[in-house]
Amino acid sequence: MTKLVKIRKMLGVYLTRPVVHLLVKTSITPNTITWFGFLLSVVAAALIATEHLLVAGLLVLVAGLFDLVDGALARRTKQTTNFGAILDSTIDRLAEAVILLGVLILYARAQSFVGILLAGIAIPSSLLVSYIRARAEVLNLESEAGLFTRAERVIALALGLLMSWIDYALFTALGIIILFSLFTAGQRLLHAWQQMKSS
Repeated sequence: MTKLVKIRKMLGVYLTRPVVHLLVKTSITPNTITWFGFLLSVVAAALIATEHLLVAGLLVLVAGLFDLVDGALARRTKQTTNFGAILDSTIDRLAEAVILLGVLILYARAQSFVGILLAGIAIPSSLLVSYIRARAEVLNLESEAGLFTRAERVIALALGLLMSWIDYALFTALGIIILFSLFTAGQRLLHAWQQMKSS
């Protein structure tokens, strides 16, 4: 798991470096980036609810990139603050919930019971992973372990939207999010328990 965390961080640095390099030359703050990413997520949710799934999939990916950029910009410009970290974490959870709510509305309009059920389960399942991390961090435990973090959930949902012209692609994406989110929640709980047991 430690190797997986390192790989994620290396990929994050690689993806955000060009954007951060441009942003440091402007007066744009990390918090502004956080709010802009959230705005993109709201627009993506509206597009999903109105069946513009291809454009929504692209926006979900872009919003996910902004989620990486705000923290990287804060570190690069030495603007990291406790409030910024709380705001970023809060907005990330809200953005994820809003996008999945857009999917729920999509299936509610289509009167798809299976779609409603999958979207309804995906919302708490995905948020549970982040909640366990937050609780573990309060107890000063290492909390980044896990197979399926926010980045993987964003990619899975975006692919489901981008491939929505294939039958059941979005259903499959939601199923993957639910299954692996619950698995990751279990991994993080076990990891926290092992740390507390050995301390």
